Amino acid sequence: MIGETISHYKILKKLGEGGMGVVYKAKDTKLDRTVALKFLPPELTKDPNAKERFIQEAKTASALQHNNVSTIHEIDETADGQIFISMDFYEGESLQEKIEKGSLDIEEAIDIGTQIAEGLHEAHEKGIVHRDIKSANIMITSKGQAKIMDFGLAKLRGQKKLTKEGTTVGTVAYMSPEQARGDEVDHRTDVWSLGVVLYEMLTGHMPFKGDYDQALIYSILNEDPKPPSFYRTEIPPYLEQILIKMLEKESKNRYQTMQEVLVELNKTGVDSSTSQECQKSIVVLPFKNMSPDKENEYFSDGLTEEIITDLSKIHALRVISRNSAMMLKGSRKSTKNIARELNVQYVLEGSVRKAGNNLRITAQLIDAKDDTHLWADKYSGTLDDVFVIQEKVSNEIVKGLQIKLSPEEKKEIGQHPIQDMRVMECWLRAKQEIHHYTKESLDRAVSMIEDGLEVVGDNALLYWGLGYINWFYVNLGIHLDTKYLNRAEEYVNRIFELDSNSFYGFQLQVLIAYKRGDFKKSIEYTKRALELEPTNPEALDHIIWMYADVGKTENSAKLIDRLLSVDPLTPHNHWAEGFTLMVSGHLEDSVKSFRKCYELESGNYVWRWAYASALYMNKEYDNADAIADLVEKEASNDLLSSLLLFTKYAIRRDSDKALRMVTDDHQAFSDWDELVAWALAQGYALINEKEKSLNFLGKAVNRGFINYPFFSRYDPFLENIRDEERFKKLMEKVKYEWEHFEI
Repeated sequence: MIGETISHYKILKKLGEGGMGVVYKAKDTKLDRTVALKFLPPELTKDPNAKERFIQEAKTASALQHNNVSTIHEIDETADGQIFISMDFYEGESLQEKIEKGSLDIEEAIDIGTQIAEGLHEAHEKGIVHRDIKSANIMITSKGQAKIMDFGLAKLRGQKKLTKEGTTVGTVAYMSPEQARGDEVDHRTDVWSLGVVLYEMLTGHMPFKGDYDQALIYSILNEDPKPPSFYRTEIPPYLEQILIKMLEKESKNRYQTMQEVLVELNKTGVDSSTSQECQKSIVVLPFKNMSPDKENEYFSDGLTEEIITDLSKIHALRVISRNSAMMLKGSRKSTKNIARELNVQYVLEGSVRKAGNNLRITAQLIDAKDDTHLWADKYSGTLDDVFVIQEKVSNEIVKGLQIKLSPEEKKEIGQHPIQDMRVMECWLRAKQEIHHYTKESLDRAVSMIEDGLEVVGDNALLYWGLGYINWFYVNLGIHLDTKYLNRAEEYVNRIFELDSNSFYGFQLQVLIAYKRGDFKKSIEYTKRALELEPTNPEALDHIIWMYADVGKTENSAKLIDRLLSVDPLTPHNHWAEGFTLMVSGHLEDSVKSFRKCYELESGNYVWRWAYASALYMNKEYDNADAIADLVEKEASNDLLSSLLLFTKYAIRRDSDKALRMVTDDHQAFSDWDELVAWALAQGYALINEKEKSLNFLGKAVNRGFINYPFFSRYDPFLENIRDEERFKKLMEKVKYEWEHFEI
């Protein structure tokens, strides 16, 4: 057809081809302009009634005049009855082509989404519904302007039966539930499809997936999409909420007009944290220790944590957790950079000077957007006044942010789990020791907490501390003995005797049940804990991990954004995200999350093992070897470092060196830790030690690791044993338990 003249159009070149026809670049010889000609497939217009309806709809669409809508100049047909449309030609690329190069900047995605919404709003005002919004139908000009294409074609498409041959997966992926069911649609179907396009721009992924049309339709009708922040943690919570509402399955629960969508998208052009009171957010930076005695660091850290705890009780305020805040200790980053990194609007910073029994505390609240001080004050007193000062600081922040507290929130801010300052000092020193996670530091923490109990008697927080330490002895492999878990359970009982609805009690039960291999109970207890503290990062991190272990990764995905919004700098949270991605089969995506762990704390042997293992599973051998070689050079004796070297040599099929890495300690630890058992199963499978591999995989399963899709399909290191009869029988058990695991 190139070089031919159709009517008064000379065909210059073919631009593309799809299910709705072939598009050519052409010269309009009458008006001396370049146009795009779309020739529709003949089979689409064989029905005279369908043809007439299409022409009428296309004529209506041609009346649309808007900067974000492609102008239709003419609808005509060739001598042999083939219909074609003449429309504007644009230099640029389709949005689909743009997305294929990688997800867009958040600001650019919002800008393009807003332009599309403006074009659709104009169409809806004139009673026109597009019905086929998708990234392939949006052109982005060389000047960055979005142009909506193919108005009028969707009804014609509706004449075709929805089969794999009749439509493309790319089109079905954008269908609203009502379209997928074959119901009548209105302008709200465009709201849904625009939500899909926005999701695709921001994440580089489709919200609903399937290998064929009917699988996609099932997903659209029955499954919830992963939160966008599952793929991209920097997506603001407010923007995520917009997408979630646009993708509501019932049209009555979506935005009811495109104007409503525009209002919400325009709010994101301002700092999203200011758009609603519930989005106000703050980070409390570690208070600087200005005391003559540098050992008083525990006290300034403790004050920081107590203020964070107070503020976390306010539902209208998103507070960055203690763990992430402490990662910024000693940071030289500017206030603006810190706020941008954490996606918060406000920053509290201060200092503590403790000399004997005397205290001097300063604090200032900063609006990071323009670096203005909303409030600053100094407080002097003695140690006995610290609780009063702490409460004053918290209330001044609330006042400065103009947040209205409920009576319950006012009451909770004034409560302190330890009222005696002498005991508080014991606890703060003990917590500092716990965070070193060594046998010696944990032993010292036990002694300090016991000193505090001698003064105060029964105390739920101190009992939690002792229970946590006893659990940690087992979790770290320091004491692999059930008596330590039994001791931790004794402290749970003491906590519940003091308060039958204690968060500390449930959180301790969570950990004990997990270590005993009862994942169902562990999840149940975590849910109870989260009812009391919905944004507690430790509880969120644990339940995400548990859901991933038992193969309920869609539940993990829904919680990851909540966790990272309050605790984005804690390595383990990115590990939880990476692990969820890995066991969901998204091995390549998991590397990014594991890399974040490593970057945040590169000297930690856990993150070295996790990151290098993910690299090996993705066949990035050189990068993985660089970490393994560093570990080997340091000659560390910890279990996970030698486990990493086991994997390294197993991949090289060097059985002798690999086997020298495994010790009796690994064998013992695998009885208590499903991930260690799984890693051993992987390594033995790689060196063709099939029976040993299956033994350790059985241990992992018996511990509760029942992620059937991962073991049966996704884990590349288990390929050698998948044809074994014993593996198949084990998978029958895993599949049954996975399918029947109720949450």
